[in-house]
Amino acid sequence: MSAGLSMFLSYLVSGVIIGNIYGLMALGLTIILGVMKIVNFAHGEFYMLGGYAAYVSSIKLGIDPRLSILVAMGVVFIIGVIVERGLLTPLYAGKLDRPGDYALLMTFALSVFLMNVVIPIFGPYQKSSAPLAEGSVNLGVVMVGKTRLIASLVSILLMAILLVALKKTRLGIALRAIAADRDAAAVCGIDVNRMNPAAFGIGTAMAAAAGALLAPSFLVYPACGTIAASKANAILVLGGMGSTKGAIVGALLLGVFEALGVLFLTPGYRDVYGFLVIVLVLLIKPTGLFGSQEFS
Repeated sequence: MSAGLSMFLSYLVSGVIIGNIYGLMALGLTIILGVMKIVNFAHGEFYMLGGYAAYVSSIKLGIDPRLSILVAMGVVFIIGVIVERGLLTPLYAGKLDRPGDYALLMTFALSVFLMNVVIPIFGPYQKSSAPLAEGSVNLGVVMVGKTRLIASLVSILLMAILLVALKKTRLGIALRAIAADRDAAAVCGIDVNRMNPAAFGIGTAMAAAAGALLAPSFLVYPACGTIAASKANAILVLGGMGSTKGAIVGALLLGVFEALGVLFLTPGYRDVYGFLVIVLVLLIKPTGLFGSQEFS
C-alpha cells in the first residue's frame, strides 16, 4: 500500500471515530429539542462537566477510566434533572408570554455560569483524564490508538442503546409521543411534566459521555464546551432538526470532512471545513439531510 493511500485511510478512520463521538453529543441535543422544544445553549458545558467528572474519577479517585464514563453520565444526569426542575419548569407553567425567549436566555446564562464556576475549582488549566487503554491496534490498513478506538465503540454502543430504548421502552415511546404532539400525549395519559426532566437528563448525560470519552485525547478546560456545542448545533441543522438519524449521519459527515480537510488543506482551519460542508448542504436542501422529523 502506498504511503499516500495509507495516510488517507488513517485520516478517514480518524474522522469516523471522532464523528461517532460528535454523534453522541448531537443525539443528546436532539432528544432535548424534540421533547422540550428548546435549544439548550448550555449543552457544551454539560460536555465539559462530563470531561471534568471523568478526570476527577479516574485521576483523583483512581476509578477505572472506563467506569469513569458511567460515573460522568450519572453525575451529569442528576445535574441535568436538577437544572430542569429548578430553572426550566416555568416554561410549562403557562405563566410566560414568551417561553422561547426565556429558554434561550436561561440556558445561555447557565452556560456562562457553569463555565465560570469550574474555574475556582479546577483552575483555567487543561486537564486530561486517564487513557481508556494503552497502546494501539492494527486494523490492517492503519494503526489506531486503543483509547480512541474504545471511545468510538462506546459511542456507537450508547447511541444504539438510546435508539433502541426510544423505540422499545415505555419511557422511549412516551418521549416520542410528546415529541410528536405534547397535548395529545397528555390526553392519552402521559405525564408530560415528568418526562421533561427525563429528556433533559438523558440529553445532558449523552453530552457528558462525549466529554468523558474525549477527555483523554482532547483535554478538558473551562471553555472546551464552546466548540463542542457549536458542532452539536451545526450537526442538528445539517441532519435535520429533530431527526435522530440525521444527527448520527451529520456527525459522521462532519468528522470525516474535518479530517480530510486537515489532510488536504491545513490543520489551522480544522473547525471551518465541516461548517463549509453544512453551508453547501443547506443551500441545496434547507431542511437538512433528513428534513424536520421527530425522532425518526
